[in-house]
Amino acid sequence: MKSQSFGLTLLLLMTPAVFGQKMLVADGHTDTYTLINKAFGGSAEEPPDCGHPAFGPHITQDADAELGRPVFLFHMHLTPDNDRCSNFGRQRNEIKTYGPSPDALKGFYGDTVTFRWKFRLEAGFRPSGVFTHLHQVKAADGDDAFALITISAHAGGAQAGKPNTLRVIGIDSKNTTTILKEQPLDPFVGHWIEAYERIQYGGPTHGAGESGTYRLSLTDVATGKVLLEYVNPSLDLWRSGTTFVRPKWGIYRSLEDKEQLRDEIVRFNDFCLAKGKEDCRP
Repeated sequence: MKSQSFGLTLLLLMTPAVFGQKMLVADGHTDTYTLINKAFGGSAEEPPDCGHPAFGPHITQDADAELGRPVFLFHMHLTPDNDRCSNFGRQRNEIKTYGPSPDALKGFYGDTVTFRWKFRLEAGFRPSGVFTHLHQVKAADGDDAFALITISAHAGGAQAGKPNTLRVIGIDSKNTTTILKEQPLDPFVGHWIEAYERIQYGGPTHGAGESGTYRLSLTDVATGKVLLEYVNPSLDLWRSGTTFVRPKWGIYRSLEDKEQLRDEIVRFNDFCLAKGKEDCRP
């Protein structure tokens, strides 16, 4: 069945003294892609529509019983979705800020930014054993091959008796990958989670001893319980040759272990982006 496409309501609060705050909230009736692009600039969505036109837009909206209002649905089909018809070993359905975005949505060296959003993994969610990314913070240019920060679901392997996990992954300027935090995935599945992320961009490429700071908390919306918290006051959060850093949200997964995956819908809502003196703290 062809999915119904709705849209977003963009709420924009700006003051002359600070960079301001932008929110992206589902409204259940406006065209989705048009308002994503109006909010973030350019063509800010990266869906697999080109390889699956019969389905229609892969980011839609629907009423959510738990929140009691419309939310965004990011659809991913095991077949035939791919990565924008250019890579067929992985699948991508994301929204992002990038070059055409306003400067208020870009992280420049020394900036402090905060992001807040809600997401919901459906019951029975099956992550890849290679990668299933839900959020990334990436350099926009220069040394932009690897994300600075990634929130990713990972299959532990039932045969090995290891649980599926949620990982916070950091990659530094030397391309060294570190699992900064890892917890069982089960508490994050089947209900809404609110994420709050605070980043001060910095790194050794701008002077000896300089570094960035990072904070992440994931909270169960229904109970208010903090399920994951990670704070690092000295983290490499910059890349050589880059001019700014930007966030991405959605579902981006490998197909190398396709046999253990399934069609998925990851729900998102209530995106907040702020920097300067503004803060997306809930």
